[in-house]
Amino acid sequence: MQIPILKTMKKVPGGMMVVPLLLGALINTFFPHCLEIGGFTTALFKKGAVPLIGLFLFCMGSQIKANKAGLPVVKGFVSLISKFIVGLIITLTVGHFFGAAGIFGLTPMVLMAAFGSANTGLYVSLADQYGNEDDVAAGAIVALSGGAFFTMLALGVSGLANIPIMSMVAVILPVIIGFILGNLDEDFRKFLKAGQHVLTPFFSFALGAGMNFHALIDSGVSGITLGIAVTLITGFVNYFIHGLLWEKKAVNFAVGTTAGNQLATPLAVVAADASLTPFLTSATAQIATSILITAILCPFIVGYVDKRLKIKKSTKNNAQIKAA
Repeated sequence: MQIPILKTMKKVPGGMMVVPLLLGALINTFFPHCLEIGGFTTALFKKGAVPLIGLFLFCMGSQIKANKAGLPVVKGFVSLISKFIVGLIITLTVGHFFGAAGIFGLTPMVLMAAFGSANTGLYVSLADQYGNEDDVAAGAIVALSGGAFFTMLALGVSGLANIPIMSMVAVILPVIIGFILGNLDEDFRKFLKAGQHVLTPFFSFALGAGMNFHALIDSGVSGITLGIAVTLITGFVNYFIHGLLWEKKAVNFAVGTTAGNQLATPLAVVAADASLTPFLTSATAQIATSILITAILCPFIVGYVDKRLKIKKSTKNNAQIKAA
């Protein structure tokens, strides 16, 4: 008997990312040891997120054509900058008035990590569902928001931490290598095209397997509020800016998330500045909660906005037909 698993997942907004992520988190919450038996099982399903995301970025880079890179790159940078600016403003404001301890239990480190990053896998999944090829290709630039670089940069600028700058190269290099190979060999580009779709559920599950729903309890109201704020504020800002520059599209709301690999950011920041060690545990729980909340909330908002825009467009077309 055939079970339409893939079709069912695709019916959920961002389902290729969200469903495996939640499944991984559920298993890690209630059966935390079943993925730690070692061998290929643990390497793939528990610890595979980082290399799989690296390969995902490599495949994405290969799909950016040099002669058509302009619009996707510009769109990607607009989204990247909008996320960074929003995160930076919030971080600097909180840091200036409340210092490294932050407000309501949310430190500048947490705020920048959550607001300044976007879940690339979820963005690409939503772009594939609600956008076009340019929106999908823009994901290669949006991916630069992941990791600790921008969080460290913001904390360094604000004087709230002493941070060395280098991790950006580690994020962008797979994209650059993929871009070069994809433009040197058309067959190579075609070969790698499936990667950005095939890899998504696998690294999503691995990301989920590094989280658990106890984080929702541990982070309390602050973590849940953080996730909701990230989706609404950064999603709307990017949607508004893209609407002014190009057109209003639901997919522009899809950056209203927190990147899954931000879970390791507090540890990276503390490794660079030990004075922030007291905030490590709470920061990790709050970011984990923001990742989960935004991964659930953002796709449904994107789906809702898409329906509203289609209704509005249909109403406008009908009015024009009647007027004619």
